[in-house]
Amino acid sequence: MKTTLEEHLVFKTVVETGSITAAADQLGQTVSGVSRALSRLEQKLDTTLLRRTTRRLELTDEGRHFLAQIRAILASVDEAEEQLAIRRQRPAGRLRVNAAPSFMVHTIVPLVGAFREQYPGITLELDTNDRFIDLLEQRTDVAIRIGELRDSTLQARPLGQSPLRLLASPEYLATYGEPKSVADLKRHTLLGFSQLDHLNEWPVLDKHGRRLHVTPDLSASSGMTLLALVQAGQGIACLADFMTHTAREQGQLVPVLVDHLQDVQQTINAVYYRNTQLSLRITLFLDFIAQHLNTRL
Repeated sequence: MKTTLEEHLVFKTVVETGSITAAADQLGQTVSGVSRALSRLEQKLDTTLLRRTTRRLELTDEGRHFLAQIRAILASVDEAEEQLAIRRQRPAGRLRVNAAPSFMVHTIVPLVGAFREQYPGITLELDTNDRFIDLLEQRTDVAIRIGELRDSTLQARPLGQSPLRLLASPEYLATYGEPKSVADLKRHTLLGFSQLDHLNEWPVLDKHGRRLHVTPDLSASSGMTLLALVQAGQGIACLADFMTHTAREQGQLVPVLVDHLQDVQQTINAVYYRNTQLSLRITLFLDFIAQHLNTRL
């Protein structure tokens, strides 16, 4: 007896969610229904795909091999359906996008309305995290990453670059004065990152001719928090243009040490797994973002 795509989807979902109960919730089915579908699949294949214990499910060797095959099959089915939808001008499907909170709020969110208007059949699921995530573990289709890429297993699509600059609020400068040289920064409150120390390397040169690495007087784990702090007059921060564009235009933030600034750009990439064929909805999303991004960087 032939297996079905429904049974394949049940097996894949059980593995990815880690339990039959979680798979039932995600698929909108009953626990007993998912369990029966899994049992039918194993009976048809005459093999054990998952070892079940009271605490966990574990893939057998046969299960791992079969999982790789059905992932490719289900991806092909999804792509075929999307291609047909494209031809009918109705691209559809769920798209899970991950980005740092600052990039999501200041760059992607303002474009969401126009994207949904153009592609109403695509359901966006937006996730934020200041740290790099595992795309497979978090079931993420595409992630926007800022800065140097270290994971060679990921395929990357460059989206643009955003300059770094030093900024302070007018209120802070009125109270503490504006630094005239890099050495003057020692007399100011410097805001920086508590967990991503490489972001505390600022685009100005120290007395040795190297980029200045600061030890923050006040630190935060999130770029969004640093932006709020500098807007509140708590000190000087180094932030990318994509997250300060509006604040600078409205005069809430003022660039400092402009004459000393080095041309340092943060590279922005979209990443996805190389061994997974890029689906049409991801292509549409990245094309749309890339088309509108330059005005927001």
